[in-house]
Amino acid sequence: MPELAKATLLVASNNQGKIQEYGDLLQDLPLRVTWPAREGLAGDPEETGATFEENALIKARYFARLAPCYVIADDSGLEVDALGGAPGIYSARFAGPGASDAQRNQLLLARLQGVPSEKRAARFQCVIALVRPDQSESTYCGTREGCITLEPRGDRGFGYDPVFFVPELGKTFGELEPEIKNRWSHRAQAAARLLAALKSEHFRPS
Repeated sequence: MPELAKATLLVASNNQGKIQEYGDLLQDLPLRVTWPAREGLAGDPEETGATFEENALIKARYFARLAPCYVIADDSGLEVDALGGAPGIYSARFAGPGASDAQRNQLLLARLQGVPSEKRAARFQCVIALVRPDQSESTYCGTREGCITLEPRGDRGFGYDPVFFVPELGKTFGELEPEIKNRWSHRAQAAARLLAALKSEHFRPS
């Protein structure tokens, strides 16, 4: 088991897009941001929760048992009204094990074939679970409303970003510069609440 200082924040994910976003979103904290593979931490806990919050806590608690530092995990996904809120908590598994982002987007667009633009409302949801070195826990939520495009647009971001259109910006997340996305995304909202909470606790690294 690696010896991680308490002044470390472990992002419980090996998704490099997500890790980069958190590195940017939480750069104001005096923490060294790292991730499991970098620290030799193995494991992929089964996400058996029925909500984003439950799944985020499952992941955060798992890695908090392995690393005595600040641990965050998020569970996030896309909810599409015309699909009854699907794919929801199954967003990453929507097209089956091992599917690529492009394959998930293709399946989503196929499921929405024939659905007019005015009925393609959707939202990204994100819940970040934090486990502190003293094992206390809290969660922080973020939501971004939008709609699903008729075809992918843009090659930035990851996941469903190329098909998620934000009317206020006139662009999909896949078309946004990272610094713009980090002001508008569901993850940015949740991370801002996490950051505010840590600062309000007079966070200082040990």
